[in-house]
Amino acid sequence: MRDIPGRDGERVRIEEAAHRCLAASGGESASVGEILAEAGLSTRAFYRHFGSKDDLLLAMFRRDAERFTAEMRDVTKAASSPTDALRRFVRATLRLTWDPRRRRHVLLMVCEQAVRAKGYGAERARVDAVADGLLAGILEQGRAWGEFPCVSDAYADAGCIGSLLRQAFDEQLADPSPDGAREAGDRVVDFALRALGGRGGVAR
Repeated sequence: MRDIPGRDGERVRIEEAAHRCLAASGGESASVGEILAEAGLSTRAFYRHFGSKDDLLLAMFRRDAERFTAEMRDVTKAASSPTDALRRFVRATLRLTWDPRRRRHVLLMVCEQAVRAKGYGAERARVDAVADGLLAGILEQGRAWGEFPCVSDAYADAGCIGSLLRQAFDEQLADPSPDGAREAGDRVVDFALRALGGRGGVAR
C-alpha cells in the first residue's frame, strides 16, 4: 500500500483496497464495509471521497482508462510514421489482454460489480470515444502525409477501426495468449491499411 498523506492518501487506500477485495472475490462481490476494513478506514472517510460504491467503481475505471490513454499517447508519439503509430496503437491495446498484470486490472474493470454500476455504460462509451479520437488523429496525420489516401472522414473511419479492435480485444480477453493477440492485431492492422489505402501491410 502506498504511503500518501492526507485525503489523497485516503482515496488511494480505498481504491487499492477495492481492487484487492474485488480480486479476492473474482470480481463477484465487494461491499463498502469489506473495502473499508481492508483499507483500515472509517465510513466517514469513504463518504469524504465517494457518494456510493458505484461512484468508487467508476472512479477506478476512469483512473485506469486515463492511465491507458496517456500511455497510448506516448506509444503513438514514439512512432516513426502514421502507419507505425496505427500498428503500435493496435498492438498496445491488445497487449492488455495477455500481459498478466494488465489483464488482471482489465478483468476487474469489466467484472459484474463494475458493469452493474450506475453510469458504467456512459463511462465505457466515453473511454471508447477517447480511443477513437486518438485513432482519428493518427488517420488525419496519415492522410496529410499521403500514407492513408482513402481516408474520407477520419472520425468515422476511426470508429470503424475502433469497433473492429474492440471486438478483437473482447475475443482475446476471453481466450488470451501472446500469439493470439499478435495475430489478432495483425489482422486488424492489415484490414485497416487496406481500407485506408495504406502500404506495407503488417510487419511480421
